[in-house]
Parts: sequence; C-alpha cells; structure tokens
Amino acid sequence: MSQNRDEILANFQACTGIDDYALAIYHLESTDWDLLSAVNRVVPADSQSFNNSGSQDVIMIEDDMPVVQMPIEVGTDMASVGNNTPQSNSFVVATENHVDHHPLPSTSSSKLTPKMLHFNIQYCDRTIPVDIPDTGTVADIKLKLSKELKIAPCRQLLSNWARLPQYENTPLSKLKIPDESTLQLHIKSSDSSFTTDHESERLTGTYTLNVTDENTNKHYSVKYLGTIPILKVKTDTYSMTNIHVRNQIWCGWPPNIDDQTMLALSGINYPEHDLSVRRNILTNHTREKKPNNTVEIHDSDDDEFEDATETFTVDDEMFVDNVTTRRVEPLIPEHIEDEIVGSISFVEQYTARYGDVHPTFYQGTLDDALKEACPKSAKDRKILAVYLHHDASVLSNVFCTQLLGFESVIQTIEANFILWGWDLTFESNRTRLQNSVNMCLGSTAAVSLRNIPVDKLPAIIIIMRIRSSTDVFSVIHGNVGVSELLSSLTEAMEVFTEHQRVEMKEEDERTARELVKWEQDQAYRESLEADRAKEEAKRIQERELHEERQRVENEMVEEAARKEAYRKQVEASLPSEPMDRGDNIAKIRFRLPKGENIERRFQASTPLKVLFDYLIVKGYPVEEFKVISSWPRRDLTLLDSKMTLQELKLCPQETVILEER
Repeated sequence: MSQNRDEILANFQACTGIDDYALAIYHLESTDWDLLSAVNRVVPADSQSFNNSGSQDVIMIEDDMPVVQMPIEVGTDMASVGNNTPQSNSFVVATENHVDHHPLPSTSSSKLTPKMLHFNIQYCDRTIPVDIPDTGTVADIKLKLSKELKIAPCRQLLSNWARLPQYENTPLSKLKIPDESTLQLHIKSSDSSFTTDHESERLTGTYTLNVTDENTNKHYSVKYLGTIPILKVKTDTYSMTNIHVRNQIWCGWPPNIDDQTMLALSGINYPEHDLSVRRNILTNHTREKKPNNTVEIHDSDDDEFEDATETFTVDDEMFVDNVTTRRVEPLIPEHIEDEIVGSISFVEQYTARYGDVHPTFYQGTLDDALKEACPKSAKDRKILAVYLHHDASVLSNVFCTQLLGFESVIQTIEANFILWGWDLTFESNRTRLQNSVNMCLGSTAAVSLRNIPVDKLPAIIIIMRIRSSTDVFSVIHGNVGVSELLSSLTEAMEVFTEHQRVEMKEEDERTARELVKWEQDQAYRESLEADRAKEEAKRIQERELHEERQRVENEMVEEAARKEAYRKQVEASLPSEPMDRGDNIAKIRFRLPKGENIERRFQASTPLKVLFDYLIVKGYPVEEFKVISSWPRRDLTLLDSKMTLQELKLCPQETVILEER
C-alpha cells in the first residue's frame, strides 16, 4: 500500500507541480488518495492541464502499456466520510525523463472505460439484480426498477445509503459506490404519507450503533437520536477508543454522506446498525531515490586529491541528468493553517530526517498537549516539554541526533513528560505558535518565546502546573551537553515531584473531607427525608380524617334533608285535629324524652298509624323512638298500625311515653 501511495504522490506532484510533500499529502488525504479527485481539487477543471516543467513530463498510459493499480485506503481525516470502501477506479500516469516538452491534454478529456456496478435490490421476497455503469445515476436505477416492477420512480425509496435529494442525479462514480451493493426498496404511498411517517419515525427515533474497535477487538453499543450528525458519533468514538477523528477509518457507513449528515438521513439500518473502526497508521510518504552513479572516495594523500581536482576538466553538466539530489524538507511547511497537520508533519519529517530513535512527540495542538499533561489530578499530572526547532541553527543536528537520541534522555522524557514539537524555521509558523501560547499560557509566555534568539535554538520549554497555575518553569537552550540536559530535566522533575507530593496529600485530605461532608449531607438528607415522610403521613391521615368527617356531615345533611322531606310529605297527608266534641274523641298526651308534654285529639276510629305520623311530623319518628302506653305498659310500635285507637283502648284519653331506642 505504501508503495502505491508513493507512486500516487509522485504522479500528483508531477501533475500539479507541487514540490511541498506535506501540502501534496494534505490534498491526497483530503480525497482519500484518489489521484484524479486530488488533481481536480488543486487545478480547476476548466483550466486543468498537467505541469510539464522540469525534466519530467507526465504522459497518459496507452492500452499497450502496463496498468498500475492504485488501491485506495479510505480514512476519515477530512470532512468527507465517503463509503469507506476501496475504489477500483484507477487513474494511471507514468513519468519519463528526457522527453519532448509539449502541451498535454486536460484530464477532463481523457476517455476512461466506465466501470460496471452491480446492485442487488431486495423488494418483498424478491431480489432484483441491476447492472449499471458508474456513469449512471440513482435515477437510472429507479428507471430500471420501474420497467421491471411497473412502479413509478417517484414512489421508490431506496435505503442502505444516504437518501439525500441532491445525489439523485449525481454520477455513481462520484458517490464512492462499491462494485457490488445490496439495497432495500420500499414503496411510497400515493399521498406520500409513507415517506412522511417513515422519515418522522427515523428523525424522532433512537438509533443503536454497535461499534467494534478493530485494533483492540472491543465492542461498544451507543444510542443516538436520528437528528444527531455523524461527526458527533466520531467524536464520541474518540473518547471511547482514543482514536482521533482524523485517524479513524470506518467500515459500515453508507456512501455519499459527510460528517454533517444526520443519522436519520444517512441510510443506515434502523433501529440498529453495525459499524467498525480502526486507527489509520500514517506512513512516511517520502521516497528515497537512488542515484544512478555512485561516487566512491578512496584514501589518498592530499597531493593526489589536489592533482585530481586540477586535471578533472570534464564538463560538470554531463552528470546533471544522472545524479538525483534530495532536498531537505522543513519539519513544518510554511504558512501551515492547521496546527494538527503541522504537528503530524513535524513528527513525520523529524523521523525521516533524524531516524526513529527519539522520544515520542505528541500529535495535536498545543492546547491538546496542555490538557493531556496539566489539568488532571495531581497523581496523573505530567510535565509538558515544548521542543522548538529551527533549521538555521547550527545546533539543531547535534541536539536532535545526540541529545534527543540519547537513551537516558528518551527514557526520562517518556516517563515524566509530554513532549510536543514545533518548527520555527518560517516566521509564519513562529507567529502561529506565539498566538497559541498567548491563548493557552498568556502574553508573558508568548513574549519570552519571541525573545529566544535563533543561535540559542533548539530549545525545550518546561511547562508545569503548580497549584492552580500553569506557567513556564524553565527554558533549556540547545547549547548544552547530555549531562546538562539531564540535570535540567531532573531539576524540573524534582520540583514538580515535590509540589505533586504536597498537592496529592492535599487532594487526599480534601477528598477525605469531602467524603465526611458527603456522609454528613447524606445523613442529613436521609433524616430530612424521614421527617418529610412523617409529615406527609400526618398530612395524609389528617386529610383522610377530614374527608371522613366531611363524608359523615354530608350524609347527615342528606339524611336530615330526606327526613324533612318525608316529614313534610307525612304532614301533608295527616288528617286535621277534630273538635273536642262527642264521645268518639280520643285525647292523647305525649310525654317527650326531655320531660315536655304535647296533646292532640284524634278520632276514636283513627288507625294507630296516624298517631305515628303525628309523631313523625313533630320530629319523633318511630324508627328512633318507642311509644309506650302507661297502662297497661306496652310498646305500641310493636302492634299492628292498622288497629284503631278505640281497639287499643286509648279512648277517651291516654298518656303515652316516648323513649329513645
């Protein structure tokens, strides 16, 4: 893969004339190492022609020439997500030396044979195969399905890829479609209610994403709303797997999506979808070129060498075409816009120039490096060492090869420091670093950085967090030896360790106090909760008693109303009191429970029930009171109410007693 990338890199530089390796790699990474896309990105399509300057020309490979396949390893460093599937489209170019210089045709006019793509369309219990060239569109697929199924294209809904309207008429070659794909076909209802309900369900629903980390073989299950963008998933994956978004290589995302595509519109399976991610291991894309002629210098005395020099009159130009010189690339290109890209370029070029034997440099922004080292708890905290490089300094080569390559220095930095590097060779990069330092550490640190002269570079700035302040502790300049460098690092470690020990003790004491306070607060909360429970139980009991009293009172009121209504009814039917004349009159005296007496006359032929009705009218119903005759003593309420007063010998007069039951 690295060999193919080297060829792509060389072809891209030849096509575009970009000599800067880092800038060329940046454009290729942005297009997933698709040479044609990268060239179109740099050179506008309407004015695109390959650069023919220099001794190398770019020519198109004819059919009789060997074709070089260039598989593409898809990454997610840039904004475009793509299909995460290797493309088989090959844009083949070759370079030759000593060719005639002539204008070359634009790449947009090159006639490449279209590649056939195969789709398996699953509809109900059928699988419909569809073969279409990569120059076709999604609309062409729907047209073929329309002829097969007699279903209008406007009613067809294809899933398992992003269903965005703007891709309906986009050529499939630009959607990064694999050679063979399986899609699901759903049919919209005539009133489009299916689409509305379907999309509404996915937008408001919850997606379960099963993410597998291929590097560690760990599995994660996370849930997201359908409105969450894919970038949020990648950011959360970084926190779970420690694989930065720019280094994530995904498998399982549908094609023609980007980081801002919502899950509901991405075409993934609902409600559950499987994904896998792995780390993109960056390789050194610079190529080592071997010279055609090797010059060997044998031991000889100075006289012979001088004689050879004087008699060596061959024209130097005869060797120009045969000897290839390698230009020393800067650690960070000029006018770098992204601090992360600059950090990655620094590590790659540093390794290419000085070898693999060096401490590990942190790849990321200065702010990320500070967060990795300083804001943590005291026991997890480290010292941040910022290495500043300058190619104009005569000390750089010795410092990088002998000091930073020394085993004890490497072990010390690896165990106690977070090392972050930056190249100050270009003034634009120095300004960018000063802005970052000003934002992260303040203006004082930025001024001290600006005042470091070039002859004192390289330099290592020691930054540590003591108490709640993060400041520059010391600056180690490049004009030191290994022992002095180790002494300075050790001194910083001792100071840091002493403060770390004190802060760890304070943190432990603070943790213990917080634990006691938490326990006290917890006990108070539990007591308060118990009191609240008692108060609530008391309120419930009082409410129940009140409700019970209210119910009894209501029943009493209802009963009184019922009795009053019945009394009025009885009063209306009660015969009038007869005159005190004749022998057929019975005068009855009623002795009430409170000692009061009332009298009333009745006809002798009056039934006993009328007497009871009179008592009801007076408020003494027989259900509550007994009516007792004085002589003989008997309970009249137990007798037949149809018997007359005369039959009961209550004439001409009688006294009856009312007793409560």
